[in-house]
Amino acid sequence: MSARTPKPRPQQPVGVRIAGTGAAIPSRVLSNADLERLMDTSDEWIVQRTGIRERRIYDREGGETSETLGTKALLQALENAKVKPSEVDLIIAATMTADMPTPSAACLIAHHAGCGEAGAFDLNGACCGFIFTLNMAHEFIRGGQAKTVAVVGTDTITRFVDFTTFGRNAAILFGDAAGAFVLRADPDPAVGMQAQSMHADGGRGCHLYIPKRRESFYNPAEYDERAVDRIHMNGQAVFKFAVTKFPQVIEETLARAELKASDVDLYVCHQANVRILESARERFGLSHEQLPVNMERYGNTVAASVPLLFNELRAEGRVRDGSLVMFLGFGAGLTWGGSLWRV
Repeated sequence: MSARTPKPRPQQPVGVRIAGTGAAIPSRVLSNADLERLMDTSDEWIVQRTGIRERRIYDREGGETSETLGTKALLQALENAKVKPSEVDLIIAATMTADMPTPSAACLIAHHAGCGEAGAFDLNGACCGFIFTLNMAHEFIRGGQAKTVAVVGTDTITRFVDFTTFGRNAAILFGDAAGAFVLRADPDPAVGMQAQSMHADGGRGCHLYIPKRRESFYNPAEYDERAVDRIHMNGQAVFKFAVTKFPQVIEETLARAELKASDVDLYVCHQANVRILESARERFGLSHEQLPVNMERYGNTVAASVPLLFNELRAEGRVRDGSLVMFLGFGAGLTWGGSLWRV
């Protein structure tokens, strides 16, 4: 077969299995009590509004970056999957905090993980990034263009947080982490993604953004030098968006799979605010076991939150072969999406 001959597509349907998962979290813990010493806030106020008690903060001076955390998560996932780095065909990193514009986080992760010349690129979908990446990676395998794809969600979002009372709204929410899946082609065509939904509304991007200069501010009157390169968030508007679009994307994904909410064994959701998740639980009649939460220990870790939670659930034995799992995200962009899998 010549170098220009297209790779033949599979003659039979191909399943896609989540063969392994991994995660990496910084060692530094920033508790609500720590924040009380930095700004005008309280543990009671934070827990009541968000459900968060502590978060992890990356150590930049100690060499931690989105790329190093992503590499640790990927190596753990490869070991968990019993897959050699050289077997990976493609790496997609969901991140909005690559250490530099180029090379991409995925290229550096691939290099440091020993994945040779595997294809690698980043996808910036903010808090929805891992969902979008998971959907894309699945189609590379289902379409016969790859046998093994690594998907990494990694963010060091706290670099954009002001830990003073000026930046209180964002400071209480965010933390840093990484998570990774290793996806592999499987002979069972029933395994893999059953349905997906992906949406964006850039017209409402003004509610959650990071301005890089004066001209980046949606409202010039809101310009403040302290807010440049910091998270700018309209908390009320983002909350309203999430409690509206989050249940809608669940309903849409279920409808595409012709299933009821009770048919799904696990809802692995982006960990942004416990009140948003509790609202979904009540609307669909879900138990705490069906829709688990771990944000009290990590906060909102952006693209890392979904793989971080799923990795914990697998380690606890709460994910069984054949289970239906819906992965869900919503966030800056504004973006929202779902990915329903038979695992």
